[in-house]
Amino acid sequence: MTDNLFSICEPRPDVLQGALRESDFAADLSQVLRGDAPDEYKRPALFFANTYPTKGIKNVLKLVALRVSGHSDQIGAIFRLDTQFGGGKTHALIALAHAMHSLSEVANADEFLDASLRPSAPVRIAAFDGENADPANGHRIGDTLRAYTPWGELAYALRGEAGYRLVEASDREGIAPGADTLRELIGSEPAVILIDEIAPYLRKVAGRNAQRAAEQLLAFMTSLMKAVESSPYAALVFTLAVGRDGKASDAYSRETQDIAAFFAEAESVAARKATVIDPTEDDETVKVICRRLFTRIDRDKARAVISAYKSLWDASRELLPPAPAEDRRLDEFAAGYPLHPELVNVLTQKTGTLGNFQRVRGMLRLLARTVARVWQTRPADAYAIHTHHIDLGFEPIRLELVTRLKQDIYVPAIKTEIAAVETTPALAEQLDAGPFRGLPKYGSYVARCAFMHTLAFNETLRGLNAEELRYAILSPGTDVAFIDDARKRFATDSAYLDDKPGAPLRFLAEATLTQIIRREETNTDRDEARTRLNSFIRDLFAGPNLNLIPFASGPHDVPDDDGSGRPYLVMLGYEATQVFSDAVTVDNLVEKVFLHKGGGSDWRHNRNNLVFLLADAAGVPNMKAKMLRNIALESLRQPGKLKDLADYQVAKLQELHERSKQELALAVQQCFRHIFYPSRNRLDGANCDLAHTVVDIQTASDRPGDGQRQVVTQLQNAGKLRLPTDKPDSPVYVRDRTPLKKGQITTAALRTEFRQDPSLPMLVGDEVFIKGIRLGIEQDDYVYQSGDLLRGKGDPHAEIKVDEQSFIYTTSYAREHGIWPRPGPRTDTGVIGSGSRSPDGTEVPRPGHDAPTAGRTPLTAKSTPVLEAEDVLKAALARLLEDARHNGIRSLATLRIRPFDKSDALKLMPLVKSIPNASKRVELTASFETASGSTAELSFKGDIEDAIALKDYLEPQFRAASDSDADISFALRFEPPLAVQGPSAEGLIQRLTRLVSPSAHVLATAAEQD
Repeated sequence: MTDNLFSICEPRPDVLQGALRESDFAADLSQVLRGDAPDEYKRPALFFANTYPTKGIKNVLKLVALRVSGHSDQIGAIFRLDTQFGGGKTHALIALAHAMHSLSEVANADEFLDASLRPSAPVRIAAFDGENADPANGHRIGDTLRAYTPWGELAYALRGEAGYRLVEASDREGIAPGADTLRELIGSEPAVILIDEIAPYLRKVAGRNAQRAAEQLLAFMTSLMKAVESSPYAALVFTLAVGRDGKASDAYSRETQDIAAFFAEAESVAARKATVIDPTEDDETVKVICRRLFTRIDRDKARAVISAYKSLWDASRELLPPAPAEDRRLDEFAAGYPLHPELVNVLTQKTGTLGNFQRVRGMLRLLARTVARVWQTRPADAYAIHTHHIDLGFEPIRLELVTRLKQDIYVPAIKTEIAAVETTPALAEQLDAGPFRGLPKYGSYVARCAFMHTLAFNETLRGLNAEELRYAILSPGTDVAFIDDARKRFATDSAYLDDKPGAPLRFLAEATLTQIIRREETNTDRDEARTRLNSFIRDLFAGPNLNLIPFASGPHDVPDDDGSGRPYLVMLGYEATQVFSDAVTVDNLVEKVFLHKGGGSDWRHNRNNLVFLLADAAGVPNMKAKMLRNIALESLRQPGKLKDLADYQVAKLQELHERSKQELALAVQQCFRHIFYPSRNRLDGANCDLAHTVVDIQTASDRPGDGQRQVVTQLQNAGKLRLPTDKPDSPVYVRDRTPLKKGQITTAALRTEFRQDPSLPMLVGDEVFIKGIRLGIEQDDYVYQSGDLLRGKGDPHAEIKVDEQSFIYTTSYAREHGIWPRPGPRTDTGVIGSGSRSPDGTEVPRPGHDAPTAGRTPLTAKSTPVLEAEDVLKAALARLLEDARHNGIRSLATLRIRPFDKSDALKLMPLVKSIPNASKRVELTASFETASGSTAELSFKGDIEDAIALKDYLEPQFRAASDSDADISFALRFEPPLAVQGPSAEGLIQRLTRLVSPSAHVLATAAEQD
């Protein structure tokens, strides 16, 4: 297992404790020479232990040592250290001062200067530090002396008071001394002259006469170079804060044009005679920093970690930025471990472009605080130090970026989006505590990376894309999928990320359109939002099939009549009651409305005429938020507010407004999704006959805007609701569950049964009810009589009235009482139960009027026994087998199953296929209408294997269709015949009902008896 960061690296104690002082980051040559600098600079052993031996430092030490020793390999006497502000120039001068004095106590001295080149005796060091110069008041150089110019300070450093007296007049007048005078000061003994921070000195003397001051400094530098070159054991080392392009970009680059011109001329003169050295080359910066931050880095373990990163990069190649033509990432990682190459790149190529960011010094200051924070929090996913470890929630880091780098314009974005300061958690922190709870802090990682990539001088450098973000965060402890998820979530909810089309992930100082919308949401009147939300809910769930009663507060709000042919959809207010999905119960208010009417003391009769719709507790906040957003977007579209927005924001606002309508409808439907409907299979723990079903989130998302349709569909799927276009329930099923089983009932009374009995389906209108009566007549189950009108099987259709003067009789009752049939011969057949068709679909004649009407139908010797049942499949099969045994039938030859619901039929198909020792065929007719109005019809008769392939096609079509219907039946022929007693029969039932429990019509034929 790969070691993490904390077992590989050990930070220096002062870094780990956060004990680095501000002075530790700012090398001061004067303090070192005076002996009052911090120990990290004053003590040679500690200074060199914390210093990385860059090529530039080793080079300047060697060249100066060769010069002061008079070695034949010397290449010059004058050396100029060039680099940007904070690039290590002063650090190199301090190293030189210590090396020229003594390296005897430095344990790692050989890293810097070969022992053979070290001076055998201390070398005189004369230094001028422009930052500490005081040209107006004089810089104290002795008990009674003050120097006003560089030459005054250097003269005292080289020869004491006598040396200063030699140039005293020049110092007071500000007139540069000549080369001979300077040569006299230097003398013949070894001496090193150090000049640091010339630019600050020029800034200070510019108040008098900028042009004259610059001219005199130029003259002095020219004379000094001549004097040093002619002194065999003297060396001059000076610094200039310029880059490779020769331009200054530090805090002192804003000089007057005259002084800048003279300064440029001075540089030009120096460049012709000086050896130019960069004390810290770009590829050494990271090594310098790591040496200062860490006392130990296990390179063997580091190589294993870097190898793990390489494996991740290779595996995610398509998701990361393309590797450069010369891919040096692994080498850079190895050189700078534990600093991730992307972090180094951000600080050098982006943050480094800020004018007040010092290359080495600034990086060291920021990374020291970052290391302290990482070791304080010890994230388990840390295998290297990434950009996202720069934690803006840590005050020293935040102040470094906001105050020192003067990025305070981003303070609102930091507090709102990245790291809150003693307020409501920021967006990134909310993501960490929400969807990424228990995982690495992906929300904060994304926000921090985006922020650090925002800190660049040029706009083209600001921000990063998705590929760059993955590369920045990916490690052995993080996952690309979570990085992408966090990026999308953060970008969706951010109020400060640049929202211009195609913009990279970067922060803006001012709020974006998202924040403007949020402010508008905050200012929206809550009472108005509640009123509009309630109105929206009413409109959404109104519809043609159910009679909506919105926000019922008690039984008095819900009538106990027939609902004008439509069942009542009783919606309870989301503020009155809510359902918790993990503990569904029947609310007291629901129970009270279901059982009572009026004032609550009278019993309700038409209980099978009510459906209750309740809100899901988890969905209520989102529904309210979507309503606020919709109102806010509408408000912002007013002309007076649009004029303050950019064109792209106006277009975006229009898009968001249109989308908000759909999002609001979806939020409402995903909230109002709990349905309680009448059923004898009551919910566990319920005190009344109510069952529960729920509209799943995906279903609610399919068609936002038609809430009642979702309720109707769910009730249809539960087998509870019949629409006028639906097929009627089996007449036998209705007969056996109503008073009709006694033989007769009025059509009005039978219709009332459907409104009162929870075991029956709910009917929308009378159409499907009338179709059921007609079907009963056609199948010879019913006889209809209204006045003189009498209709039975074989008669032409007539109007079916639903009133108290129209009657339905069972056929057996009508025969027994001489109501039916009209006189005429009929043929006997052996039919058991109430079926009318054989398994192959042909008509089976029924007994004549003189056949027995009570009990079971006896079989004649010549008949082919047919058995029939309708019920929930398990009950229907059990009853059919019981009928067979009762009538002496030992085995079945065929079995036909016709489920009433198409969804159940499709689910039943693989179960039928699993029946052993039987051939299986399927008859299917289906039709559906697409959302765009296209229609399709198909029929199928054939083997079940082919039917299953067709099923896989039909299921998604039915789900996507605006309307669909199907009639499916299964025909099984048993080979050998199925014994009606024993394990084969029980196995049949178990196989067919183990996963689904549909209502179905079952028809079987007996096998020939031995």
